[in-house]
Amino acid sequence: MASASDRINADPVHHPRRPDDRHPGHGGTSRRHHLHHRRRGAQPCRPPAADRGTGRRHPRSAPPGPDDRRRAGRRPGGGHPRLARLLRPQGPRLPASRRGEGIPHRRPGGPWSTGLRLNDYVLHGKGDPRRIMRAEFQRDYLWWNNTDYLRLVEWMRGYNVRHPGDPVRFMGDDIAWTGPESYDAVEDYAAGARPELSARLAALYRGLRPTVPTGAYIEQYLGLPYAERKERAERTGEALALLRRQSADGAGAAADTEAYDWAVQQATVIDQTARQYDFDVEDPAQIAEAMRYRDGVMAANVVWWQEHTGTKVLLSAHNNHVGHVPEVPAENPEVQGAFLRDRLGAGYVSVGLTFGHGSFNATGWDDDTIRRWTLGPAGPGSNERTLDRVRHGGDYVLDLRSVGSPADDWLRRARPTRSIGTAYPDGPHDIALARSYDVLIHLREVEAARLRDR
Repeated sequence: MASASDRINADPVHHPRRPDDRHPGHGGTSRRHHLHHRRRGAQPCRPPAADRGTGRRHPRSAPPGPDDRRRAGRRPGGGHPRLARLLRPQGPRLPASRRGEGIPHRRPGGPWSTGLRLNDYVLHGKGDPRRIMRAEFQRDYLWWNNTDYLRLVEWMRGYNVRHPGDPVRFMGDDIAWTGPESYDAVEDYAAGARPELSARLAALYRGLRPTVPTGAYIEQYLGLPYAERKERAERTGEALALLRRQSADGAGAAADTEAYDWAVQQATVIDQTARQYDFDVEDPAQIAEAMRYRDGVMAANVVWWQEHTGTKVLLSAHNNHVGHVPEVPAENPEVQGAFLRDRLGAGYVSVGLTFGHGSFNATGWDDDTIRRWTLGPAGPGSNERTLDRVRHGGDYVLDLRSVGSPADDWLRRARPTRSIGTAYPDGPHDIALARSYDVLIHLREVEAARLRDR
């Protein structure tokens, strides 16, 4: 009798990937029967023809990235331990694609203002990406200061040089840090279009504009008393309301409206950062609300960008952000993917990632030391254990929206699944793949990123 692997004839799919896009995350009917039906929907990930035969692996995604679930233990860098864990950054997931392939904007894990600096390089060649990454990716974001991100950003710049009329762009949506670029945008708009607002805005933003590096700024903010964090959020909220009360219709020009919208968005992000620090983390109920708030505003920033550019966006983040269902609802009631599905409907497609074995970077729970962790195959009864048995011989993509019965039933049941954050051990967590994602990428092996400056 032929095995399940012998009964599959899947057409190969050539996914957009560049040579430098290397990455550094039972029951019922017989498992063999489910495996056969999953294989019918699985399609292998293969490198471009030019890369075949080189012996180099080109997995589709980054390693398990930082999660932001609140846990016990220390947080690298000190500060308020509970508040610090609420601000954990997202993890990179998928490599960028060309606009010609339908993805003109990439939104990796990183703050909004960091995205502005890297976008200036990607679009205009302004600045040195090595220095930008070193300056921006500190403390909570130091994970992204790695050689893979650098290659990605340099590839995007190279593509834009070759295709000046069809550029890709880089943006961020996270809010643990808002750099001086956003304050500049608000103040410059006011000075040119609404000079009568300049003095009031300067007073409201007093002491908020960063004058120290990213890591030090976050550290200082975390050390502020709750009352002072709350007062800062009140001031940023007043500044945003002041700007929103203005009209962009004075001259009636489209350029005036665009400049006004851009200034309001910068003021919005400044306010988002202040309000993220404005939760009383001594109150357990507010911890969950803080998590929900962060995912909600990250989704709002992505939607704003998409609506104001009218183009597609590749959102790159940890599985527990891009999925439709939170891993631990009591800790994070609603995740970014759920907000995006509410706003965009079927226009948002969630792509999850699983892996069989490999390495990744993480600290321990009781220390701040980043180390390379290596995991073998997942345990019995896990999603990965079964996914690894699909015998395409390599990494593969599974469209969970089109899988038929009985595999669909299997994929909708929660099973132990790896979901690894900045600290390890973490999980596994009970995840129903088809309820969390629209598409799944399974990698046989992952490799830890090489962190720069370490």
